[in-house]
Amino acid sequence: MEKAAEKPTKPKRKPITTLPRGRPTLYCDALDELAFKFCLLGATNDDLARSFEVDPGTIDDWLIKHPTFSSAIKKGRAEADAKVASRLFARATGYEHKAVKIASTPDGAEHITEYIERFPPETAACIFWLKNRRPDKWRDKLDTTVTGADGGPVQHSVTVKFV
Repeated sequence: MEKAAEKPTKPKRKPITTLPRGRPTLYCDALDELAFKFCLLGATNDDLARSFEVDPGTIDDWLIKHPTFSSAIKKGRAEADAKVASRLFARATGYEHKAVKIASTPDGAEHITEYIERFPPETAACIFWLKNRRPDKWRDKLDTTVTGADGGPVQHSVTVKFV
């Protein structure tokens, strides 16, 4: 009896799920520091995408896949927000700082005078602060409810006259 010829076996391929898909990522650890600095300047995710020349969805993916990138962005934004809030508070409550005035005399000599410059509270900063921090007490829009007798519906009637 003759032996049947064996079929050549195909080489085994890796399952599709383990093969890399799409373009390789442009992410590298150096982007963490750049993202932090951009966020200190007020960058949004769209701004970051333009700066790194990637799609905004890529930034969203990096935020999920790279915890150090996400952390850098959160830290940069928190630091920037804290600094702005501090400056707004100073403008709302008034502040002072040391300053220097430099003047020259007719003979060309410089005369340096140190003084304290004072800034009074700014009404606009106060309003902005209070409207955002205490909207329950400082909002522009008041809720008004009109009710009829004993809190019921308002009764009305229409009279039409034909002349």
